[in-house]
Amino acid sequence: MKIVLAPDKFKNSLTGMEFCNAVEKGLQKVLSNYDIVKLPLADGGDGTIEVADFYLKGKTICLTVNNPFFQPIEASYLYAESSKTAFIEMAEASGVKLLKQEQFDCKNATTLGTGELILDAIEKGAKEIILGIGGSATNDCGIGMATILGYRFLDKDANEVIPIGANLKSITTIDTSKVHPKLADVNFSIACDVTNPLYGKQGAAYVYGAQKGATSEDIKMLDSGLKHFASLIEGVFGIDPQLVSGAGAAGGMGIASKVFLKGHLKPGIELVKTLANFDSGIEGADWIITGEGKLDTQTLSGKTIKGVLDSAKTKHIKVAAFCGGIDLEGKSPKQFGLEYTDAVMNYAKDLDDAMANSYDYVQQMAIKFGQSIV
Repeated sequence: MKIVLAPDKFKNSLTGMEFCNAVEKGLQKVLSNYDIVKLPLADGGDGTIEVADFYLKGKTICLTVNNPFFQPIEASYLYAESSKTAFIEMAEASGVKLLKQEQFDCKNATTLGTGELILDAIEKGAKEIILGIGGSATNDCGIGMATILGYRFLDKDANEVIPIGANLKSITTIDTSKVHPKLADVNFSIACDVTNPLYGKQGAAYVYGAQKGATSEDIKMLDSGLKHFASLIEGVFGIDPQLVSGAGAAGGMGIASKVFLKGHLKPGIELVKTLANFDSGIEGADWIITGEGKLDTQTLSGKTIKGVLDSAKTKHIKVAAFCGGIDLEGKSPKQFGLEYTDAVMNYAKDLDDAMANSYDYVQQMAIKFGQSIV
């Protein structure tokens, strides 16, 4: 019997590898003649870099870059010399996690630091760059990032603008004549899990601006700047940003990744599955055991478990889900393609107990599952 372990993390409780180890320990107590394959996953959010490192086996590169407000900070990314592949998380240099809530001010924030991480990877020889664009503090449509890579954004007097969201409306020219010569030799894959357009009521400013410190007046101004900049993008690159799904992700970094980096926007789980060579790894499996902190109807619209189910379905492999909690609003797990489910909350006294002892409870879940399939 072949059993693949393919979980996401349980946030603040259990890493993907800890989950794998707990399940393996439990199964060992009740099964014989079986093979375990560990393929931990992530959906592009927090913790994805640790999972990427499991497959890339790279090293952490640290350097000083600009934070969202042009102040020096230490940031890092992952680089595997053997495959010339870098994994960069935008949040490391341009994320809200770097700021206190009272500092959030996306109209004055820049993606400059993300560009510095990308440039460093390119100069180290990277040929493949995977860029996660979640958790941004910015709404500059990626002009900070692009500035570092040689793009120039000029106002009506041919002066370069400071690359922040508030200045998008001042740009009249995108100059591509000095773009870094190695940029064209790099393949960019962008982990993007939202479908928002660049501007308008469902766009970057209106949907995400307030949670990044924008006032209602700021949001109107930023949206107007994004709309104006979109017309410049269309003129230079021949792409209408409003027709690109996910253009508004990360304050416009979605469309910036497409036009300035020639990147391909894909769901985070699909990028991680590619890194893991997942579809080959599950070949011939009898079961896949997946899991994450909470299984609900949202889980099945782009999260890790949905990615596992999509792959398993094509190969007719049964899927079990071990989760922290389960709330499918009265629907049966089998409606979603899950043959077996269990939750830490079925064992724990309360949430604190569940968070503190999830490893032990997952091990118990594995024992119970193993007994059910003997």
